[in-house]
Amino acid sequence: MEELEKIKQELGEIQERNRRVEADKAWETSWTRKILIAGLTYVVIVLFFLSADIPRPFVNAIVPTLGFILSTLSVPVVKRWWVKYIPNSRE
Repeated sequence: MEELEKIKQELGEIQERNRRVEADKAWETSWTRKILIAGLTYVVIVLFFLSADIPRPFVNAIVPTLGFILSTLSVPVVKRWWVKYIPNSRE
């Protein structure tokens, strides 16, 4: 009976870990996270451009922020391609 309880406890721990992993994955792929990082990126770049006396810092900070957004949009596409083709070529 003791072994059954141990197995139940281990199963519960695995299920709890899976819930945490799934929540982390949901956060990593969420639009909330992407928008938050894009906003913070924009603010940091504006502050840097202001301190460096770069002309039109509010407009010029849009370019690197858009670069970030485009990179986050393209990463899932590249990942799907990589998962489909690259591991198979190693066999």
